[in-house]
Amino acid sequence: MNVSLRDLPSVHELLASASLKDIMNQKKVPGILAKEWVQSELENLRQEIVAGEFEAEKLSREFFTEILVNKFHYKAKNYQPYRLRKVINATGTVLHTNLGRARLSERAIQQVVETSTNYSNLEYELESGKRGSRHDIIEGLLVKASGAEAAMVVNNNAAAVYLVLRSLVKGFEAVVSRGELVEIGGSFRISTIMEESDATLREVGTTNKTHPYDYEDAINEQTKMFMKVHTSNFKTVGFTKSVSTKELRQIRDKHEDNDIIIYEDLGSGSLFPFSEHGIGEEPIVRDSLRQGADIISFSGDKLLGGPQAGIIAGKADYIARLKKHPLARVLRVDKMTLAALEATLFDYVYGAEQQQHIPALRDILRSKVEITTQVHSFIEQMEDKLVNISLTGVEDHSQVGGGTMPVEELASYGLLVKKRKTSANECEILLRKASTPIISRMKDGQVFLDFRTISSADEAIIEQVLITLDKKL
Repeated sequence: MNVSLRDLPSVHELLASASLKDIMNQKKVPGILAKEWVQSELENLRQEIVAGEFEAEKLSREFFTEILVNKFHYKAKNYQPYRLRKVINATGTVLHTNLGRARLSERAIQQVVETSTNYSNLEYELESGKRGSRHDIIEGLLVKASGAEAAMVVNNNAAAVYLVLRSLVKGFEAVVSRGELVEIGGSFRISTIMEESDATLREVGTTNKTHPYDYEDAINEQTKMFMKVHTSNFKTVGFTKSVSTKELRQIRDKHEDNDIIIYEDLGSGSLFPFSEHGIGEEPIVRDSLRQGADIISFSGDKLLGGPQAGIIAGKADYIARLKKHPLARVLRVDKMTLAALEATLFDYVYGAEQQQHIPALRDILRSKVEITTQVHSFIEQMEDKLVNISLTGVEDHSQVGGGTMPVEELASYGLLVKKRKTSANECEILLRKASTPIISRMKDGQVFLDFRTISSADEAIIEQVLITLDKKL
């Protein structure tokens, strides 16, 4: 070996060098992390030397020091302190599961900050001065928003389904239509969660057709629940038949000697009448209870536009049983979730034009005309700032996302982005690896930025990213 391992500088020597100190100060790299980087790169270089990748006798300590400093500089250049980062959603999918689903409103964010940076009355009754329950924080708002007798919150809707089945149906049967045995993202299946809850699944009907008599024929001494699952992430069309909540109530009422619970898992759940705006046929939470459901559950971070949560609402005696179950503590939410959810629900109950305050609602309801105007304004703004990148405004369609309204298309408008001497795939990667990643999608083999989900603040970032990329040849 012509190159000795003794030619490598030590960790202490590198960290003490002016070059590394300047980089650390400039990029605000913590000393412990800097040491980890140096140790890692030294080990990599040591392995390369042992493998005989350096043969020239003129190589020296100074040469290896330069290599290591350059590697450190590269790491620091791309340094981000946290794994969870802000990205710009330019896909047009409003409730993008991979990108965090619903964005919180400014009011929700302010309430989270206020609550998390101070002590709060999370489990303390201010009037009596005694211990309280976190369930009480938002139950009043949930009751007013949904029309239920009582309500509670757990950490997501999957947890809500599990808690309802475990606490109310354990050891008994829940009757479900075969056409509603859905699987949602992450391989979460209704049948699986039911098995884990120790409730017995009683399938009725067929994939495309289930009739009222299927439920009636299934009733026996073990029947504890009629469970209806909203198929929010797919749609069955053609020769189909399903049984409504109202029909299930009528079937149950014929058998007054039983205590069958009617439970509807709404999945996304909506407090806003999107159908009145010509968008989908998503059931309204309040309507499900009016039609006869004893208990319902739905998500907080989808159509509601709040934080991740599973909301359970319905008759007071059932909710009381759920609150007392040991799993309620296992599945409970923290103060920040409660703060964000409270502010979101407050806008639904008391806020005027909540669609202007809640980003998810606002983005879903945005008109094509409004988005088109935004795109043309951006193109005009960028006209004299780009040389190697061209921007072309084109029509397209957005999606609601989050497993919601799967066949609904929202007329939208956006930009095709082309960079000279750069393929579409390379351009997509450059945008995705920007200091603030821009997540785009492909349209006709070209990079497309859908402006439905792009705010004015996002525009300023996109502008700087495009200008920077424009200069890279």
